[in-house]
Amino acid sequence: MSGKAARIVLTEKQHEILIKITQSTTVSQRLLQRARIVMLAFERRQNEDIADVVQLNRKQVGLWRRRWKESFDALVSIECRETSARLYRAIEDVLSDAPRAGAIGTFSAEQVTQIMGLACEPPEQSGRPITEWTHRELADEAIKRNIVPSISPSQVGRYLNESALKPHRTKYWLNTKEKDDAVFQTQVEIVCQTWREAPELYFQANTHTVSVDEMPGLQALERVALTIPMKPGQPKRIEYEYKRHGTLCLIGNWHVVRGQLISPTIKQTRTEEDFAWHIHATVQTDPNARWVFVLDNLNVHCSATLVGYVAELEGIDKSTLGKKDRSGILKSQESRQAFLSTRFHRVRFVFLPKHSSWLNQIEIVFGIVGRRVIRRGNFKSLDELKTRLLDFITYFNKTFAKPFQWNYTGRHTPKDSIKRPNTWRENWAKRTPRSMTSALVSHQL
Repeated sequence: MSGKAARIVLTEKQHEILIKITQSTTVSQRLLQRARIVMLAFERRQNEDIADVVQLNRKQVGLWRRRWKESFDALVSIECRETSARLYRAIEDVLSDAPRAGAIGTFSAEQVTQIMGLACEPPEQSGRPITEWTHRELADEAIKRNIVPSISPSQVGRYLNESALKPHRTKYWLNTKEKDDAVFQTQVEIVCQTWREAPELYFQANTHTVSVDEMPGLQALERVALTIPMKPGQPKRIEYEYKRHGTLCLIGNWHVVRGQLISPTIKQTRTEEDFAWHIHATVQTDPNARWVFVLDNLNVHCSATLVGYVAELEGIDKSTLGKKDRSGILKSQESRQAFLSTRFHRVRFVFLPKHSSWLNQIEIVFGIVGRRVIRRGNFKSLDELKTRLLDFITYFNKTFAKPFQWNYTGRHTPKDSIKRPNTWRENWAKRTPRSMTSALVSHQL
């Protein structure tokens, strides 16, 4: 029974991806054919004409036109919300066949679940002196525990892939030391509010908001042999052995509004006197302005020396500050932090929650410095390392430095209340009985 052909609509980005698919030499012939069907249909070609071009019958052309039309709203939603790579994968998925039920699986649901549970266990729990599982070791352990009589490492790998489990991958994370969730949440929101207030304070109240921290242990390493330049088919080769010439500490300031590294201090030490002098030198670049410094909880960041400097700026008699570790403002780190955080001071400090350096913008800049200067650097002395760091900061400020677009508010981002439309494959999965779509396990009564 013939009917009206589905009308095809493409966005510019979708059209670019379809062209990329049709020009690829690695995609399957089926994917290429279906991409050409959509593009020809977009040109308002009839199904019979398209069928002749792609060498399929008219019904198959009509099927893929309908499937694209059904998936179009979902693709537009993905294009607006996610990356180009995600859109590419979604288009590939739309142009792929529906999953087949396949043959009845060799292993039961219970066996597969036990293998997945085994993959989530630390290998030490099984008496193995390793830190991560391989597919072969998981297969061996599954047999050893009598979960299955036999299984190949590749089959274990397929189960892990389908379950999105990757024992070979790890990712570092840092937990906060603040045990009170409400206190931690308040501290995070204060830092984020400081970032958001920075532009208005800078342009209307002559207040500089600066992210400050140290980058210690910068080694001046001199390679014992010259670096060999790259050649066609061969990367640049850096000598492995080196001589050590000592270390430096970079105390950096990231101006949040201007997007610049300002007034850096580079020394071999980072004592409380060094840090207090650094703050003094920074303030002197604009002595009549107000300053807000965002920094972590390192002890030198709330030292008695720094408290004395701020008290002098505010015209406070130092004799009223008390004695360090005994009384008054200088009694403890908490009391010194409270004084330095006083909002009406011309120079005030905003302290991050403990173990939350990811909130400090200058950590991003330090990553750039490490990659661009230190990682592959060759320095014959500490003076050369210092010169290179200062030259890079000047170059960085002139070329690609810019303010960061800080969007995090300190609160958990709620899930999008507008549900994304489904593609035809997602609708198919909902309509198809579960027993018809699972080919992983056998049906056990």
